Amino acid sequence: MYIRKFYISLLAVFSHFPKVVFAQPTPNPDTSNWLASPGIIGTILLIVIVLVIAIFILTVKASAYFTQLQSRTERNKKIEFGERLLKMDETEIDTVLEKRKKAVSYRLSGDELGSNLEVDDSRGIIAAITHEPSNPLVDEKKKSPITIDTPFHLKKMITWYIGAAVFWLVFGTLIGQYLGMKFIWPEMDTISWLSFGRLRPVHTNAVFWGWASLAMIGLGYFVITRTSNTKLYSYKLAWYAWWLMNSSVAIGTLLLMSGINNGGGEYREYIWPVAFLFAIGMVLTFYNFYQTVAHRKIDEIYVSNWYLLGGLGWTIILVIIGYLPMYQDGLGETVIQGYYMHQGVGMWFMTFTLGLIYYYLPSSLNKPIYSYSLGVLAFWTQMLFYTLIGTHHFVFSPLPWWLQTVAIVFSAGMLIPVVAGTTNFLMTMKGSWNEISKSYVLPFFLVGVVFYFVGSAQGSLQAFRFTNFIWHFTDFNVAHSHMTMYGIITFILWACVYAILPKITGREPKQIMVGMHFWMAFIGLFAYMVSLMVGGTMKGLSWIEGKPFIESVILMTPFWLWRAIGGTLMFISHLLFAYNFFYMTGGQRKTMLNPKINRPDPENRGTIYQDARNETVTF
Repeated sequence: MYIRKFYISLLAVFSHFPKVVFAQPTPNPDTSNWLASPGIIGTILLIVIVLVIAIFILTVKASAYFTQLQSRTERNKKIEFGERLLKMDETEIDTVLEKRKKAVSYRLSGDELGSNLEVDDSRGIIAAITHEPSNPLVDEKKKSPITIDTPFHLKKMITWYIGAAVFWLVFGTLIGQYLGMKFIWPEMDTISWLSFGRLRPVHTNAVFWGWASLAMIGLGYFVITRTSNTKLYSYKLAWYAWWLMNSSVAIGTLLLMSGINNGGGEYREYIWPVAFLFAIGMVLTFYNFYQTVAHRKIDEIYVSNWYLLGGLGWTIILVIIGYLPMYQDGLGETVIQGYYMHQGVGMWFMTFTLGLIYYYLPSSLNKPIYSYSLGVLAFWTQMLFYTLIGTHHFVFSPLPWWLQTVAIVFSAGMLIPVVAGTTNFLMTMKGSWNEISKSYVLPFFLVGVVFYFVGSAQGSLQAFRFTNFIWHFTDFNVAHSHMTMYGIITFILWACVYAILPKITGREPKQIMVGMHFWMAFIGLFAYMVSLMVGGTMKGLSWIEGKPFIESVILMTPFWLWRAIGGTLMFISHLLFAYNFFYMTGGQRKTMLNPKINRPDPENRGTIYQDARNETVTF
């Protein structure tokens, strides 16, 4: 009786909701005034933000360059003056020195710029008053060749993780470059294992599970030990995970090129035995991270470790759900695909990378994170909202309308963790903008953080039904995925690599090579992104107008050309990054042990180093 009353009450509540929440309205949305849509306008403004940041970085770099030229000119003048002195006789030299002596001994009386009169700013010219003239407006920090004392085994392991990641980055984007060229020259080949349908998942899985995942984990090992103030729990487990993950990507690549796959599920094309290898590696990594934090020598668990452990834990659950047999058919498979695809990006790559930012950004600026509370807020709201937004990839599909509505609402809710995180990172950077002129670590971080806001906010706008109606199934989605996975994840990973590798290897990359890497990657991404956004919008409108499909293909030709140009610049930047990586790790300093005081760990989880000397070795 009570159950019956409950369902009647529930039905009465639902009956007061608008019909649009539960059922697809007819007819389709009106696109006659599509340019005035909030989603379209918001996306344009977000692209402008990226352009403004690029101009800002370029301006700071140009200013630093001209300052350097001015310093060089002044130095040449001093050299010229010194040479002129050599040609003078003694009388002339004495006269010059006497004038210089008077100039040096001159002292200000103290009232040249003021008096005892009362201060009166009648014109409102003064904006601020400080009583601490020695406190700079921006904190100057000299570039230091310091190296962080890192155990050799940890240093070696981090290097090999990042090294493997660099290989998969170059390989995966080489495949992507080839695919981009096939849009322009589709008759390039007739070989089955080079067909678009086989190579496309090779590209995405290589950069997802090979490049990004291995780089994240390698960088995470340093964070987890450093912030726990202890040694890594087990190097052996870390190496097992390295072999399992690389084996998974290598075997999966060969099987995909052979036409053996798990079906059309994006990012889960590997058959389950191959994915199982990667999952085991994730479990070993999670256990290693967890035990390291559990054996920490400080009371607090730093916020970075929340994100690292959370990302690992959620992803292990995600992989299990994504490969359960009962979710491989019908509409249930579609729901799980949206969940798996978006969770893979949001709860693995995004969450883990945010954890890296919370350590590497403040440490590279030599200051604490702006707000620990904002970091915790972003963590929990990320977990709350991100878990239910996957269905926004299937708006207007046969999936329940209410499920699509929930995904759209929670997509808008994602602005909370995004704004909290972006604010935290930008406020941490505040006062350190002069670092942009000194190295490229901060520019990489700045671009990644800006794309974190722009890409995430644009994703929320794209989830709206109107914008989804125009952009779904078009090339716009490819632009959005590169805006997030490349603009956010990859740029942040590069920033972290350039921040930490020189400190643990003692080898600084050439700034001109890092600068070429940065600008080619950024310009390439911008060209790639904007061309596909514009082309994707025109393609979607062409479909809505009912024009023949082949017209939309012809329409995209110039935009695919710009996609190929942008992709080429991005790929060249990856080759430069690979060069920089090998330059930074080409002659690492290996820590050798003094046998008289060497104390092995009783549980064989590592070695305690004391009184070490350095010897140069090459990996």
